[in-house]
Amino acid sequence: MTSASADEGLRFAVLAVSQGQWGERIADHIRRSCPDSWMVRHWSAPRVLPAVIDDPADYLPAQLPQAELVLALGETPGVAQLVPDIVKMSGAHSVIAPIDRNETLPPGLVKQLRAWLADLGVAVVFPKPFCSLTETTYNRPPILETYDDPIIRRFARRFGWPQFRLTVDAQGRIDAATIARDSACGCGLAVARGLIGCPVDQAEYEAGMLHHHFPCLAGMSQDADYKDTLMHVSGHILREAVQAQIQNHLAPKPYFRPMGRVDSEAQAG
Repeated sequence: MTSASADEGLRFAVLAVSQGQWGERIADHIRRSCPDSWMVRHWSAPRVLPAVIDDPADYLPAQLPQAELVLALGETPGVAQLVPDIVKMSGAHSVIAPIDRNETLPPGLVKQLRAWLADLGVAVVFPKPFCSLTETTYNRPPILETYDDPIIRRFARRFGWPQFRLTVDAQGRIDAATIARDSACGCGLAVARGLIGCPVDQAEYEAGMLHHHFPCLAGMSQDADYKDTLMHVSGHILREAVQAQIQNHLAPKPYFRPMGRVDSEAQAG
């Protein structure tokens, strides 16, 4: 397996397949902010596709760029049905099919697409939401899943679950903010920029507000797995990422002993 430092300068071909503004924004951000060694190509699928696609050739171009990784950024279930043929045409070995809105990839279609790609020997992950992707896992409990694929891992080093680098000055304000890993949509970078000058004890709250106003691309319909909206799940991910960086700069929360409580050690004595 190629290490992170060794593969940094190697060519990496990514094919982003979009179907509307959601996917186009993600593809554009990745293209603008990826390493120089990456080659990000983009194909726009038809905006209108039938519920069941009998012959994918009717909706695919004559040829597609060669790629190692396909990003399936469809907005209707039809795009997922095209993915196996897109993989064959592009020669891709791995697929990321994020679920930021459940209507784009219903659970039954996820199961089908996973089986189709397994038959082709192609690795696939379905991060729900996209910003839950790390180098080894995707999703959050109670549906956390693991994976082991070097191509997806290479992508996830740069885009997925946000990782911040925040520094705090002597006055307790964030004076520098960068990202080690951005959200695929660019929300992480936008939040990092917005946190500069923020009092550290307000940073987690401010990150949530910045996430909300970016705006997040995840949906607001209730998700059956999380019992929450995917936009809220995305917000939790981002605030946790900020909290991980600032926790050593926060004053400990006071502990109040309830009246009449006796510690177990005192009881034992």
